[in-house]
Amino acid sequence: MKKIIISIATFISFLSCTDFLTETPVGELTQEQAKDINNIEGVIISAYSILDGQMDDASSGLNSGCSNWQFGDVVSDDAYKGGGGTGDQNPVHLMEIFNTDPSIQDFNRKWLALYEGVKRCNEAIRLLQDSELDKKDIRIAEMKFLRGHYYFTLKIIFNKIVYVDETITDIGTYATLSNTEYSSDELWNKILADFQSAYTALPDTQEDVARPCKMTARAYMAKVYLYQGKWSECEAAADEVINSGKYAMLPDFRDVFLPENDNSEEIIFSVQASINDGSPNNYNGNPGDRLLPPGGPYPNYGFLRPTQNLVNAYKTDETGLPLINGKDVADNDYVDKRLDHTIARPGIMFLDMQIYDWTPRESTVYGPYSSKKRMVSMNSSYYLSIWPYVNALNFYIIRYPDVLLWKAEAAAEQGKLSVALEYINKVRERAASTNSVKTADGSDEAANYRTGLYSAFKSKEDAIDALRIERRLEFAFEGQRFFDLVRWGIAAETINGYLEKEKSFRSHLQNAYFKKGIHEYFPIPQAVIDLSVNNTIQQNTGY
Repeated sequence: MKKIIISIATFISFLSCTDFLTETPVGELTQEQAKDINNIEGVIISAYSILDGQMDDASSGLNSGCSNWQFGDVVSDDAYKGGGGTGDQNPVHLMEIFNTDPSIQDFNRKWLALYEGVKRCNEAIRLLQDSELDKKDIRIAEMKFLRGHYYFTLKIIFNKIVYVDETITDIGTYATLSNTEYSSDELWNKILADFQSAYTALPDTQEDVARPCKMTARAYMAKVYLYQGKWSECEAAADEVINSGKYAMLPDFRDVFLPENDNSEEIIFSVQASINDGSPNNYNGNPGDRLLPPGGPYPNYGFLRPTQNLVNAYKTDETGLPLINGKDVADNDYVDKRLDHTIARPGIMFLDMQIYDWTPRESTVYGPYSSKKRMVSMNSSYYLSIWPYVNALNFYIIRYPDVLLWKAEAAAEQGKLSVALEYINKVRERAASTNSVKTADGSDEAANYRTGLYSAFKSKEDAIDALRIERRLEFAFEGQRFFDLVRWGIAAETINGYLEKEKSFRSHLQNAYFKKGIHEYFPIPQAVIDLSVNNTIQQNTGY
């Protein structure tokens, strides 16, 4: 089924949107109500429903959306904020130029939404432990999987986080908890433990496609190992997912991002989305991405705009391999086929429309390109052409190519060059066989497309460089680029190198500068720090 996650009148106590630590709970289940199986199922559903970042049916759900476009794309070398100039969603502009402070709404909303997810998981686990619900152990495993996901996201965004599990039942103690109680390694191990527990108890398959299964948890374990730099463990986990035979890449790259293919064999874990399902304000669509094309009355809100640097990354040489030569893509250059499925360029068709029948919004500020990969046709039944301009395209947390490239990265880091070559080329093979974007009349290819395979890697460094390029090309605008740069330890040099060139023709970047040792993580919301007792929550370095 397309979506099991629905907005419901929650069966659990909610924390205020401004107080994740000390608010007195309201609407809490009584002991008798807690034993009602229907209520327990409602609590479980509510833990899923927060996956999209929409915690309170407010329009500001766009500030805490699951795609992480502000946190993973705009602060990287892949995207500009876009929109109606620097004053439109100005906090995201400040994020883009690394001039933020702990009062920014996006930080507060993201922290609160993720901890609301943790809270709902903990409540569900407590109720399930004392219940006689069918599939009790499976549902507990699902909740631990979701909790692991919420904490994983908190960790890569904020680094120093408060850890709360189902054993802490006294809400009065929350304000005394510390975000420095556990080291980074200890936090990663706690997150890993949730996925390990889920892996042990989850079945091989689930009737509802939105629920995780055993290999979903194993894939997320591989991702945690990746962030820990535990290469042999990452490779073993990736191997198990690959060898399970449950997943495969779709033959055509473009097909992956059509909403009718949302739960295809390529998708390992995703956030389900739907529209026109009876929910208030249609916020079961993707609220975090509603500022992205083609939405809005302009007819293009114009947020998340591709950088020239990203466009240039898709340039290839005569053999179809990546060509980074410091020059902008010209009409006669060879380019990877994924370029025009990922980025909208002037004069090039997209699905059933010529999207540049209008001048891109604020093109003098943000350039001539627009994001395109996750754009749903305005003529599609999966697109809502009225407020809030959302669509029913799921957001993919883990795709099968993720696992293939995790395998390749782990192999490269261990010096297994032939293995790295094999798995990088698997992803490139799909890109090479993807249908090209055509001209408006369909008579010819819209550009000089050429995507080739690597023949060999001369060194470990060459393999790692190829892997890093491939992740960028495959996952642009999927909220991953910035976090990749940080975990690789090259965020400062990469982003400042990008800024140095692009600020020469993008005036909004004039004051942008990435400070190593500070900007790898975002500030803890000031409202959260203010609520802590005896300064138990400490701000990240430099804020």
